[in-house]
Amino acid sequence: MKVVIIGGVAAGMSAAAKLKRIKPDYEVVVYEKTDIVSFGACGLPYYVGDFFHDSNMMIAREKSKFIESGIDLKTLKEVIDVDTVNKTLTIKDSVTEEIFTDNYDRLMIATGASSIMPSLDKSYENLTTLKDMNDGIKLKDLINKKENSNIVIIGAGFIGIETIEAAKKLNKNIHLIGRSNRILSKVFDKEITDLLEEELRKNNIHLHLGETVEKYIGDSKIEKIITNKCEIDCDLVVIAIGVKPNTSFLKNTDIKMLPNGAIIVDECGRTSVENIYSAGDCATIKNIVTNEDMYAPLATGANKLGRIVGENLGDINSTFPGSLASSCIKVLDMEAAVTGITEEKAKSLNLDYKAKFITNYNQTHYYPGREKLFVKLIYDAKTKVILGGQIAGYKDAVQRANVIATAITAKMTTDQLGMLDLCYAPPFATTWDVLNVIGNVSK
Repeated sequence: MKVVIIGGVAAGMSAAAKLKRIKPDYEVVVYEKTDIVSFGACGLPYYVGDFFHDSNMMIAREKSKFIESGIDLKTLKEVIDVDTVNKTLTIKDSVTEEIFTDNYDRLMIATGASSIMPSLDKSYENLTTLKDMNDGIKLKDLINKKENSNIVIIGAGFIGIETIEAAKKLNKNIHLIGRSNRILSKVFDKEITDLLEEELRKNNIHLHLGETVEKYIGDSKIEKIITNKCEIDCDLVVIAIGVKPNTSFLKNTDIKMLPNGAIIVDECGRTSVENIYSAGDCATIKNIVTNEDMYAPLATGANKLGRIVGENLGDINSTFPGSLASSCIKVLDMEAAVTGITEEKAKSLNLDYKAKFITNYNQTHYYPGREKLFVKLIYDAKTKVILGGQIAGYKDAVQRANVIATAITAKMTTDQLGMLDLCYAPPFATTWDVLNVIGNVSK
C-alpha cells in the first residue's frame, strides 16, 4: 500500500507519523513544498517579539526523525496537480523546477493555508505577513531595527493582535487597522472585545476600527497609509487580514469544497472522492454544537484530525468527535478564551437561546492578587444545555474556559455547571467559583 501525503506541517506529519507506527510495512511518502516540516506557526509572534530567540524551537520534530521512522520525506517539492481518476500527482521541484509524476493508492491533502494579501501595484520591502518561518525571520529582523519605530498592523484577528504583543515588547509605536468596528469580531462577542480594546488603548495602542486601507504611499518602502478616515505614517507594515486554504491546485478535481476553498471532510477525514483524505488548515472540521462543516484553521484541530486520518489510512476506522473551535489569546496583560458558539452565531442560526454575562473574581478577597473575571455563557432557552462560553481577565481566566469546553462536550446544563464540584482554596478560587456562579444565574 502506497500512501502519499501532500503537506508536511501539523496535520500531514501527525498523520504520517501515526500511520507509520501502525502500518510499518506501508510506503508513506510526504511531499512538502518548503524545506521545513512539523512547524508550529503559533509561536511566530513571540519569536518576533524576542520572547525566545531560536526559531528551531518552533519545530516539533526534526526531519531526520521522520526519515529514521521510515517515512519517505521529500521537501522542496510542490504538488501542482492531482489526477483522482488515475491516482497520479504532478510535482514540481522547487530548486530545479523539474516537473515529474508520482502515483498513490491513498492520498491525504494537508496543504494548509496562506495569508490573504491585498492587491498591490508593486512590492514593498517593509511589508510582510506572519504565517511561516520565513515571514517570522523577516519580521523579526525588520522590527528590531531602531529606525522602524512606527508599526502598522492591518487586520484585527488573532495574528494582528498577537503581533501587537511582539511590537509592544520592543517598545514600538503601534497602529492597528481593522475593517470591523471591533477587534476579534469573528471570535468574541462585544462584552469581551470591549474589555480587550480597553486594555489596548490603556497601553497606548492606536486603534483604527471600522477603517479600510485606501492607498499605500511610498516607492520601495511604504511611508504612509491612507485609510477612509485618516493618514498614518509608518516604518513597517504587517498584513494580517486572514488566511485562505491552499487548494487551488485541486480545481480540476471532483473534491467538494466550501466557497473559500476549504476541503469538506467527514468525521473520518474522508473527502468526497474515494481514498482521498484531508485535514488541517486546508479542510473543514465538524462543529460539535451546530453540526456544521466549519472552517476553523487551528493547530489543535489540525493535529487531532491529522492523527485520526493517519489511523484511517491504516484501516483502523477512527472517527473525530468534532471541534468547539476553542481558542485563547493574550492581549498584553489581559487574557481571554472562547469555546462553542458566540451569541452572534446563535442569532445567525435563529436558535432559541439565552445569554448571561457576569463579573466576578478569580480568588478570595483576603489572598493577595485578586482580579476580576468576566464570563459570558450562551445556552439553550428551553433545555439550558450550554452552547458556548467566553471568559476574560488578568489572571486565571483562560484555563477556566477548558471547564466550559468540557461542559459543552458533555451536553451539561447551566444547573449542572452551577453545582459542579470545582476545586477551591483561597489562592485559586472562591468557594463558589465564577463558573458555578454563572451557571446558577443562567436561568
